[in-house]
Amino acid sequence: MSDIAILKEMIKESATVPLEEHKGKKQVILKEPPPADYSVTIDGMPDDAQVIVIKADAFPAPNKIFTSSKGQCKRADFVIIADTPTEKIIFCIEMKKNKDQNSKIIQQLTGAKCFVDYCQEIGKAFWNQQNFLDAYEYRFVSIGHISISKGKTRINRLNETHDRLNETHDRPDRMLKISRPNKLQFNHLIYGR
Repeated sequence: MSDIAILKEMIKESATVPLEEHKGKKQVILKEPPPADYSVTIDGMPDDAQVIVIKADAFPAPNKIFTSSKGQCKRADFVIIADTPTEKIIFCIEMKKNKDQNSKIIQQLTGAKCFVDYCQEIGKAFWNQQNFLDAYEYRFVSIGHISISKGKTRINRLNETHDRLNETHDRPDRMLKISRPNKLQFNHLIYGR
């Protein structure tokens, strides 16, 4: 059984987002529920991939156990796990109508990774898959200024410098920051350009 098939068995359908067909291609629409009520569309989802899109913030905050003094009860909005013929990628995605402090977004992205780590341990313990999700690479993405729909999509890195442009956004503190999203592409989220 593939990792994605296990995740689809593990995660309730109500906590996932289905892929949609649009002009013969696959896309996913990430929607924030009211009162936020905004969305981002990711086009170019690979046709030959296994994908699951999880509403990570549907997982209740563990604030009855943890103090949250370091933000450990926060989670990003969505996790996309994709197994394509060339890439095995886990995206942790935080969406903001406007913008927020980088430290808070880093906590949310870190919390989403902890959620995936928890799922990984469940797959190993309860599905007896000792290599469950081990081959996947992480990408961390913050999407801001969603309410401003017109204008060119801007993609940059946190504390961007010339040297950092070549870094992969594989840690929350090196997140890919996208402003004013307009027609996001799956490959752009992987490679950051």
